[in-house]
Amino acid sequence: MVRVRLGEREPVVCPTLEFANKQRKEPPIHIRTLLNKLHPIKGFVYGRCTLEKADGAERLVVDVRPRANGRPRCSKCGRPGARYGSMPDARLFLFVPLWGVAFLLRYTMRRVDCRRCGVAVESVPWAEGKNTCTHAMRLFLASWARRLSWKETARCFGSSWDTVYRAVRWVVAYGLAHRDLDGIEALGVDEVAYRKGHHYMTLIYQIDRGSRRLLGIVDGRRAKSLLRFFREFGRERCARVKVVCSDMWKPYLKVVAKKLPGALNVLDPFHIAKKLGEAVDEIRRTEAREMRRDGYEPVLTGSRYCFLKRVANLTARQSDKLADLLRYDLRTVRAYCLKEAFAPFWQYTSAHWARWYLRKWCARTMRSRLDPMKKFVRTLRAHEDLLMNYFKAGKHYNSGIVEGLNLRINLSMRKAYGYKSLEVLKVALFHQLGELSEPKATHRFC
Repeated sequence: MVRVRLGEREPVVCPTLEFANKQRKEPPIHIRTLLNKLHPIKGFVYGRCTLEKADGAERLVVDVRPRANGRPRCSKCGRPGARYGSMPDARLFLFVPLWGVAFLLRYTMRRVDCRRCGVAVESVPWAEGKNTCTHAMRLFLASWARRLSWKETARCFGSSWDTVYRAVRWVVAYGLAHRDLDGIEALGVDEVAYRKGHHYMTLIYQIDRGSRRLLGIVDGRRAKSLLRFFREFGRERCARVKVVCSDMWKPYLKVVAKKLPGALNVLDPFHIAKKLGEAVDEIRRTEAREMRRDGYEPVLTGSRYCFLKRVANLTARQSDKLADLLRYDLRTVRAYCLKEAFAPFWQYTSAHWARWYLRKWCARTMRSRLDPMKKFVRTLRAHEDLLMNYFKAGKHYNSGIVEGLNLRINLSMRKAYGYKSLEVLKVALFHQLGELSEPKATHRFC
């Protein structure tokens, strides 16, 4: 009978359902049941689970034992063999933490009498070699290391930086060995400084529409460094590449012309606009110094971004200052007008008419008597054919994609406050931007 207060409705209860709920008893779920469901091990069974204390902290320890009919496998060749005794002490393997408590698997390793390798220690499916970290734990740490820094990941899960690094390196090695490099049609090449003192690394990306990932990292930005990558990439894959985006660094242009003769080498608008802005800013700085020296009013002071930014991106204060400056007869104003006149060049869709406009603009600029602008024109004329490839490729590819990936590279290095060596940095960057496949697991713990 259900008692209710005055004014309340008595709940309607189905007698059959109420009787069924009383009769039904949910079985308790043990840790061993969870392990068998989420992390089954072929040829082995989970045993007793105990809560032990070590180094002043509690930890869960689950015993693992082999099945009665299971034969151990050799750790060298992987073949099953006859049992040849056991190791004197049990080994502990670090598993994914549960409820913030350290979780370990305890197992006594057996010896194998292998016909090919002799007596050796058996191999176990949940770990590799002498590594005390299970595969599940390594995948768990590597997945969190993609979101946090390695040091923070180690601190959160009671591990060490070296353990996290080895886990990430294991995942990256598997991904590099199983990645597919076929069908790549567009590449991006650029360099990034990874240490002070002009220490650069060359990065090669795949920038196809459906896939944008990091393909290779080589030390330095010399021609030999990039040639080494293309030798490993293979002739057949190089022949399938149709577009390469790079800057005007001569070693890159030389290697691309040699190894990818059938590909369009696209010089992106980003670096062209950057060099044009540098020319305008050089004229502004030179003229500002001359005005201060001759005693004129320093009207160009604080006007750098008024001339470098697009009109649509100017603030209200910068717009007012630019409007005042345009009334003066200054070399900087003439350079700014030429810079704005170059902007329609990127709006063309035909390579023929884009070349026509470029030559007209270059001829006009060469008569401006502005040396930095004339130097910029000579650079354009030296790379005119490569610049037209941007239009021949349908304006679908540019190094803006590469610069975006470079930004993620710099953020990864900044998040880690630098790396010990270039090899460690390569592991971290492939883990972040390589789009690599990971080892298969029965369950994902994150």
